[in-house]
Amino acid sequence: MPRTSILTEIIICVSVILVGWQETAALQNRNGHPRVPTALSNHRSNVEPSSRRDFFANAASSVGGATVVGTLAVPGPVVAQAAETKAVPLSLPPIGLGCWAWGDAVFWGYNPSQDKDLNEVFDYVVTQASGGSKLGTPNVLLDTAELYGLGRSEFLIGEFSKNLSQELQEKVVVATKFAPYPFRTKPENVVKACQSSLKRLGGNRPIDLYQIHFPNVVANEEYWDGLANAYEQGLVKAVGVSNYGVDALKACHTALEKRGVPLSTNQIQYSLLYRFPEDNGLLQACQDLGVQVLSYSPLALGLLTGKYTDVGSLQQVSGPRKTLFEKTLENPQFQTLLDTMKQVASNHDNANVAQVAINWCRSKGTIPIPGARNLRQIQSNYGALTWELSKEEVALLDKAASFPYNTPDLAPFPRQDKSTGLVMFDS
Repeated sequence: MPRTSILTEIIICVSVILVGWQETAALQNRNGHPRVPTALSNHRSNVEPSSRRDFFANAASSVGGATVVGTLAVPGPVVAQAAETKAVPLSLPPIGLGCWAWGDAVFWGYNPSQDKDLNEVFDYVVTQASGGSKLGTPNVLLDTAELYGLGRSEFLIGEFSKNLSQELQEKVVVATKFAPYPFRTKPENVVKACQSSLKRLGGNRPIDLYQIHFPNVVANEEYWDGLANAYEQGLVKAVGVSNYGVDALKACHTALEKRGVPLSTNQIQYSLLYRFPEDNGLLQACQDLGVQVLSYSPLALGLLTGKYTDVGSLQQVSGPRKTLFEKTLENPQFQTLLDTMKQVASNHDNANVAQVAINWCRSKGTIPIPGARNLRQIQSNYGALTWELSKEEVALLDKAASFPYNTPDLAPFPRQDKSTGLVMFDS
């Protein structure tokens, strides 16, 4: 791939963001979705994003008043007293819930009318940590980001959480992510964005896991200092990165270690249709450093659910997903993989193809975070925890998964930090 200029790479990075803002804002306007003032109201503790313009202005703002909730400061100059922090390993369940679709109109066609279904999904996930299910785990994980639906995803999680008991809130691990916009180049930008995310999430306790969403063209080392600052100030319990390659992972781990802050996670794309992290040593590097891997898109945007078998099955799919799906479905190797997944699923009672894809990611030592927009989908996801793949089945799937549906060169992330020369993204 030819080397691009810094300006070009900035445009690549921000273009996806702007499209999402425009589409989501337009959708909210078309549906008459009510605007909520940016100040805390007397009826709710979190604040819904109002518009693309306001969201962008808030993200770029370097001044503003702070609202103190408990011992945490949200958004504005940091006024909270720094908390004494101790390095405590982040405990995560074997599966999480990815909340990208909760607010995203571009890839997922989000509409506020879906909120009732999303609330049911949230309630179901909470039951998995409440002792009310045989599938129960000590805690549950929801992964979101300030970028998803202009903060709408964070806001919904905050709304759905506000009536939980304190005991249950402690069992719901919320991970969110900082968006490295080109104009954000200082550690304090990370802290301010963290405060804004905290506010949308309800503002009543620290964020469990705060991550850098993807690399920037410059200033990546500044972001690591920002993560450490947020950790030391007690705004977050743990920190991580996302879409970081081997070299960037090691550099970030070293920088944080010097500050006494553990790097807990690296969230990367990984599935039967995207195995580059295996081939280039990224999975091994994470294991060597004790960094847990969150595998996003374990169902390859839905391709690995068994729902789509040929181009004729794509009537309900639109936008970028449809183009990507058409290309994959036309590949004879995809049908071979799908047949193998069906064969494996038939070996286990009540198993389905999607669960095969999820459990394959688990078999590789990662924590898959598939999305869900309705009760049927989330029940299927958690159903994967009732069984495991045998070594023979993993080998069978490895052999069938011999082609990618996407390649790293198509990703919109900068490959290299132009200031330091550090390779940031490799898969």
